[in-house]
Amino acid sequence: MKLSEHKNLKLEILALPPKEKDKLLLRLVAKDKVLTEHLHFLLLENEEDLKDRVDAIKSTILEEMQLLSKNKHLNARDVLTSLRKLAKLVNHNLRVTKAVLEDVELRIFLYNNAITDFKGKVHSSIKNYEDIFATYFVKAVLVTLRKFEKLHEDLQYDLKNEMEKLLHKIYQSKMYSTAIFLNLPEHL
Repeated sequence: MKLSEHKNLKLEILALPPKEKDKLLLRLVAKDKVLTEHLHFLLLENEEDLKDRVDAIKSTILEEMQLLSKNKHLNARDVLTSLRKLAKLVNHNLRVTKAVLEDVELRIFLYNNAITDFKGKVHSSIKNYEDIFATYFVKAVLVTLRKFEKLHEDLQYDLKNEMEKLLHKIYQSKMYSTAIFLNLPEHL
């Protein structure tokens, strides 16, 4: 049931005494983890805390990629699993902070630091994980590119070199045919 569909309910909620509204608000916030984190960020944190969050996520990305690089039998499935997990972390950060610039920065950082060269193949009669990985990676970069293009040009300027580096990385790897197929530009 959406509140917008029930105008009378909305009016009654607005007419509640402040103490009762506060009680209801606290109960609702307690039921939603992301909303609780968002309110904590909004009300109790500042720009320095946002920078700390971004730095912590970057450290997690680097640690994860270092762990993967030590795997002698590294394959596309392992990296894909790791990338999806790290992308969830970046998505969660966006939902909590609503910081669009930092979201684009983290996505570019994630994909620039991702391992894209595999030694072993995963043999499966059903799935070709190298193709699945390439499609996932290029589509994720396309989403990142769209977000990048929506930023103000001054902010784009700050991230332009890293974005170019990411596009170059794709076109210098085995993913170039997938990039061409999905219309990923080779340059900005």
